[in-house]
Amino acid sequence: MEPAVLTNETQLIQQAVQILLEKLGTTDTNRFLALKSTERLESVLRHQTWQKDLDKDGFFDEVF
Repeated sequence: MEPAVLTNETQLIQQAVQILLEKLGTTDTNRFLALKSTERLESVLRHQTWQKDLDKDGFFDEVF
């Protein structure tokens, strides 16, 4: 068995997009790449809500 060789990031992205194009076609590949991650937005909103209600001085006292 050959040792695993990692490709650089640019090559990885190019290969992945090429596979998507071959399997999905141009339109669906573009749709896939344009999808938004709702989880990331939810975590950002959760953090903003936590931060809005945060007592900054009390938080800093507790941390430091």
